[in-house]
Amino acid sequence: MRTLHVLTGCTAAGKTEWALRWAQEHGAEIISCDSLLFYRGMEIGTAKPTAAERASVPHHLIDICPVSEPMNVAQYVALARQAAEEIAARGKEVLVVGGSGFYLKAFFGPVADNVAVPQEVRERVAARLAAEGLAGLVAELRRLNPDGLGSLDTDNPRRVARGLERCLASGRTLRDLAVDFARHPDPFEGWRREPRLLERPPEEIDRRIMARVAAMLRAGLVEEVRALRTEGLEKNPSAASAIGYREVIAMLDGRLMPADLEAKIVRDTRALVRKQRTWFRTQLPPHEVTRVSEQPRPGPRFSPD
Repeated sequence: MRTLHVLTGCTAAGKTEWALRWAQEHGAEIISCDSLLFYRGMEIGTAKPTAAERASVPHHLIDICPVSEPMNVAQYVALARQAAEEIAARGKEVLVVGGSGFYLKAFFGPVADNVAVPQEVRERVAARLAAEGLAGLVAELRRLNPDGLGSLDTDNPRRVARGLERCLASGRTLRDLAVDFARHPDPFEGWRREPRLLERPPEEIDRRIMARVAAMLRAGLVEEVRALRTEGLEKNPSAASAIGYREVIAMLDGRLMPADLEAKIVRDTRALVRKQRTWFRTQLPPHEVTRVSEQPRPGPRFSPD
């Protein structure tokens, strides 16, 4: 049976180093499962694998679209499935690497339904979010869903906006949509899944976060964001709100003091790591996950092109 080897772990855990070594030892190719590596030009703030690293092991689903065009999970699933099939056909192992939980779930079961959301609906919801804030969207969702919002994370603006878009586009409740969704086929049916969770002690992760943020700023993160804004970064909410990018945008717009930039990125990265750990604990199949570890190193890998 074909196998999907899936490596995940929180930000700054060292997934790239571990994946490169494993892929070289096992004759594998890597499928990226990072929701920002899709975008061309987002190099420094994403710690994207370097050209040399990508030359040493074939990587897939990196630099596949301009920063102004959002990727969605349905597109990702189709591309990832095609990549996995092609890698397996070459007789190579498939190693999925990343820490983006929503995209990771695609390798363990269905994650996308068939609701087509018109652009007009997306724009209407975005305008309402800007005018009324998250609370306004949640209130509208509750009005449309008298039976409740299920497991929707009402503190996550993107999840709330997507939920409202789907309700408005389909004319159905989240509960009805969830029932239909449960009937969808597993996109990787017939593949064995072997998930691995890369772990480090919290204090080591914290040291690596601080070193990583400092290195990114020295490497030119601010200049990267300036350039990406001219290419339409802010047309893509997922990219513009990513940690590192959103703080630099706030600084460039005068909403954050330059002296506070590094500390703000570090704080936000720590908060992301806490959310990631919760996701790994609650969403990964605990009876199937193999925990792997790295020996502490002086600092994180970071070598921008």
